[in-house]
Amino acid sequence: MNRRPSKMSIEELVDRFAEISIAQSKALEWDEIREFNRLYKNMDRVGNEIEKRGVDTRVNLMRLYSHPNLHVRLNAAIRTLAIAPQEARAVLESIYASKKLPQSLHAGMTLLNLDNGVFKPT
Repeated sequence: MNRRPSKMSIEELVDRFAEISIAQSKALEWDEIREFNRLYKNMDRVGNEIEKRGVDTRVNLMRLYSHPNLHVRLNAAIRTLAIAPQEARAVLESIYASKKLPQSLHAGMTLLNLDNGVFKPT
C-alpha cells in the first residue's frame, strides 16, 4: 500500500500498522537492522496519523491485542498505553512472560520504564 497515511481510512491504517509490525518482526528475525529502521520510520508515520485522529481512532489498535504475531501485539500495546493502561499493560506482561526474544525483552523494558516513570505514554 503506497497511499499516504493521511489519506487512509482507520481500517486501512490499522491494517497497515499490523503489516509493518509483521515486516519489522521478520527484519529482526533476520538481523536486518537497516530494514527494521526503514520500517520504524513508516510505523511512526502510521502511528502518528492514528494518534492525530484522536482516542476514538486509537482504540481501534486494541483489536490487535489478540493478533497471532507477537510484534504486532507489542506495538499495539505500546501505542495504546495512554488510552487503555490496564489492558495494554496486561498485553505487555503477557509478552514479557512468553520469554520470546526480542519482543519479551522490549516488553519487559517498557514495563520497567513505566514503573520507574522514565516512560510516560501520551
